[in-house]
Amino acid sequence: MMPQPRTLKISEIFFSIQGEGLRQGEPTIFIRFAGCNLKCSFCDTKFAWQGGRPYTAAQVVEKVRRLRDRFPARWVCLTGGEPLLQNLRQLVRLLKKEKLKIQVETNAIYYKPLPFDWITVSPKPRAYAFAPEYRKLATEVKLVVTRDLRFKTIKRLRQAFPAKTPLLLQPQSNLRWSRKLALKLLNESLAAGLENIRLSLQVHKILGLR
Repeated sequence: MMPQPRTLKISEIFFSIQGEGLRQGEPTIFIRFAGCNLKCSFCDTKFAWQGGRPYTAAQVVEKVRRLRDRFPARWVCLTGGEPLLQNLRQLVRLLKKEKLKIQVETNAIYYKPLPFDWITVSPKPRAYAFAPEYRKLATEVKLVVTRDLRFKTIKRLRQAFPAKTPLLLQPQSNLRWSRKLALKLLNESLAAGLENIRLSLQVHKILGLR
C-alpha cells in the first residue's frame, strides 16, 4: 500500500487585505491553520483553536493558485491558530516555487528555521515568552493591548529586541476602552524614550472585511 501524503489541518484559505502590522493594506492570501497552544481569552479567531480540514501541501497550493486567478496577490500569510504547531516545510517549499512571498504570524513560542520573508512575532500573556531566535529574525513585534497590558511589559519587550525592529501596540478591539488604553501606553512609552513604538489598528475590521 502506498503511504498517504502528510496532511495539514487548515481552518480556512481566503483572500483579503492584510489588516494588521506594517504590511497593512496589502492584498494577501491567508492560510489559517487550526490548533493553538495558548488559547488566549481575547482571541478573535477562537474557531481556529480546533477542528480544521485536512489538506496536503499540494492541495493548499492548488487552492492558492485558484484564488490568485481572481485576486493576483504576491503575498501569502500563514496564520492561525498557531501555524508553527504543524510541519510547514513542504508547504513553504511549494509556495516559494510559486514565487510567492510568505509572512508568518506566530505567538513565538516555537521556532522553525524556514525561509519566511516576513515574521510577525506576537508574544502573549501572561509570560510574553518567545523563542530566542526571534530576537534577530522578527520583522515586527506585535503586542495586543489587553486590559492587563502594562508599560513594564512593553519596556521589557522593547529592550529584548533590536531598536530597528518595530514594536506595534494593537488595540484588542475597536471599542473605546481598547483604543484609549493603547494611546495611553503609547504616550507612556514615548515619554520614557522607548524607540520605534507604533500604534497599529485592525484596518480589516474597521472596513468590515474578513
